[in-house]
Amino acid sequence: MTAQSIETAATEATAPQHGSEITVPLNRLKASPKNARKTPHSPATIEAFAASIKAKGVLQPPVVEIERDGEGAPTGNYLVTIGEGRRQGLRLLAKRKAIKRTHPVRVIVDAENDAHEISLDENMTREAMHPADQFEAFQRFAAEKGYGPEEIGARFGVSAHVVRQRLRLGSAAPELMTAYREGTLALDQLTAFCVSEDRERQRQVLEQIGPHTPAYAIRRAMTEAKVRVDDRRVRFVGVEAYEAEGGGVLRDLFTEDGGGWLEDVVLLDRLVGDKLTGLADEAREREGWKWAEACLDYPDVSAFGRVYPVAVERSDADVAEIAALSEEYDRLVSETDAAEMFPPEVDARLEEIDKALQAFGPDFAYADEARARAGVVVTLGHDGLARFERGLVRAEDVPADPPSPWQEEEAADESADNSPGSEAEAAEDEAPSALSDRLLIDLTAHKTMGLRDAVQADVNAALATVVHAFALQVFYPGYGVWTPLQLRLTTTGLERLAPGVEDGPAGRRVSDRCEAWGARLPERPEDLWGVVAALPPSEQLDLMACCAGVGLYAVRDPHDRRPGALAQAETLATAVGLDMAGTWTATAASYFSRVAKARVLEAVTEAVNPEEAGRIAGFRKGDMAEAAERLVEGRGWLPSVLRTQAGVPAEAQEAGEGADDETRTAPNDDAYAFAAE
Repeated sequence: MTAQSIETAATEATAPQHGSEITVPLNRLKASPKNARKTPHSPATIEAFAASIKAKGVLQPPVVEIERDGEGAPTGNYLVTIGEGRRQGLRLLAKRKAIKRTHPVRVIVDAENDAHEISLDENMTREAMHPADQFEAFQRFAAEKGYGPEEIGARFGVSAHVVRQRLRLGSAAPELMTAYREGTLALDQLTAFCVSEDRERQRQVLEQIGPHTPAYAIRRAMTEAKVRVDDRRVRFVGVEAYEAEGGGVLRDLFTEDGGGWLEDVVLLDRLVGDKLTGLADEAREREGWKWAEACLDYPDVSAFGRVYPVAVERSDADVAEIAALSEEYDRLVSETDAAEMFPPEVDARLEEIDKALQAFGPDFAYADEARARAGVVVTLGHDGLARFERGLVRAEDVPADPPSPWQEEEAADESADNSPGSEAEAAEDEAPSALSDRLLIDLTAHKTMGLRDAVQADVNAALATVVHAFALQVFYPGYGVWTPLQLRLTTTGLERLAPGVEDGPAGRRVSDRCEAWGARLPERPEDLWGVVAALPPSEQLDLMACCAGVGLYAVRDPHDRRPGALAQAETLATAVGLDMAGTWTATAASYFSRVAKARVLEAVTEAVNPEEAGRIAGFRKGDMAEAAERLVEGRGWLPSVLRTQAGVPAEAQEAGEGADDETRTAPNDDAYAFAAE
């Protein structure tokens, strides 16, 4: 026997035997090349191993194989066949200086089985714990040992937020956990139930829903009596102010944005009302209005008269100074337009000019007499900001109308009839007026025909008559009968139908035009004719266009069937070249979250390509809506009902003939979406 064989035999005699448990320094443990798991553990998994080992030690010793050199002699190192995750967790602790590199590790030696086979066996034959068991186990830790989310997370290598989620799920009603274990309830449905800890409510909703009810519908049912934190009332008051008054907030632990719901709706509405009332009172005192009111929703301003701001009279010196300052401001901006930043001296001068111009006040303001009988209504806009409707006049504050000549004549006749006189005089004239009703009708009919003839022959007078009738009904609610023209213009508010529509680009342009004309028109309706008649025809046409636009109504209401009017609206949209892409944008809130998934995918296919639509096809509804918003952004995509169908007759559009399938189904978009939802 050679010296080498004697040494090898001696080493084998001292090597650990199969099945023995030994202690090995950590730096002597190496990854086994025969490990069947080729995909490495994720950082989160290694973090969890490290946290568990730090809190409880290595609960299950790794299984190792003796490493041998090329001649079969042991090297003193060991290859980890089972337990590579534990080895990685120990190495992470050593890297963080929590343990030494030579930290002793208990291992079990396997010298008989094939290392690759037992590695595969260990990974294949085990079954992971059901998540429900994990949720309830976390709940027991909290209940029995008093551990908080941070401590539980530290012991298992997960974040405190994840622990809070699992604790919430672990406290679900037993019926929910049973359904989840049996597979009749999916995890996203369970999380939707657990948005609230109210077990009784969970049971009620569970009895109401079907097996395929989506998570968002369950979440909506669980919170139907609460108010979302993105509600306009919450944005107006602020969650902090609500909580300061003792209001409770239900937080959603299962969404990335950390959304939630306010539980005390009565308190929220009281806070909104108090804040609106405070703003109304402040506006009344500061601006000098006769009255001020606060209301949550947009008021019906058609019940009020209205006054408008008028041009502020300025002296010639003030006008000259304002013009000079404005000219200097524009010149300074133009001279330094190419610079990334204004020079300090230019910036300081611009600020001085701005303050000087502001000191002159606005160019248009309400007259003192108007504010003395008008008021302001403060309401809550769709964006959570207060909106002020100024210059509204109540019916009792409208100045008395001056009597017309025929009213004065009738009053004089009535006075004469009631004066003392002979019975013969009274009997001589028993009629209510000097002329009989029939004769009065006859004569004024002739006068009407003469007036028709004269107006037809005078284009300017005809235009002024139409503009006068329109302006009376748009700018002087309640005075629409002050015109002999049988032209009735109805103005219907759209804010109630689509909150926020008046704050959109088109809504602001319409409002600005009306305010500009309102400032130019007289306060008293009886003075309107003189102003309208004095306008040049081009400005009369501008005013008529302003009024006609306000009177348009093309809303497709299933309960208001007006096929002819809606068809003509499409013809008109084509005639004026309406392009809604500059007015309306498809977002999750405005469209994608309000239609079925099929509609969302259809939009992405049209705006981008079928590949992108296929990529998001498996997303949940909320995620799909947000993804679609990002994909179509800036592409000008519009749903069919908002498209202007150039070249298609209005009758065909209404009937669905001569247009593509999308055009034919457009009028029923909303109905389709509701049915699909």
